[in-house]
Amino acid sequence: QVQLVESGGGLVQSGGALRLSCAASGFTFHRTIMRWYRQSPGKEREWVASISRFSATTNYTDSVKGRFTISRDNVKNMVYLQMTNLKPEDTAVYICNSEHGYWGQGTQVTVSV
Repeated sequence: QVQLVESGGGLVQSGGALRLSCAASGFTFHRTIMRWYRQSPGKEREWVASISRFSATTNYTDSVKGRFTISRDNVKNMVYLQMTNLKPEDTAVYICNSEHGYWGQGTQVTVSV
């Protein structure tokens, strides 16, 4: 049974930082490209970042480049999103995704002015 469980969200002031975690199970994690998405009320789900199987390649949407860092631990089956210099427009539910099409439930990030 595939599971993706996110954690680490919360309320933070503008300019602050959070680290999101996603615990994966039920599939061969180290062979799987992993991604973070986010979704705000009334908006479409937006891709945020991707990381290749052995962390050789990372990609980011333009709005988070230089502020967010995606990483993974193939021993612990974890993927992370370190978010710095957070802005109110980063407020969203952040959702972990595997390349097979599995999704977590998401973790809420709220950035106050």
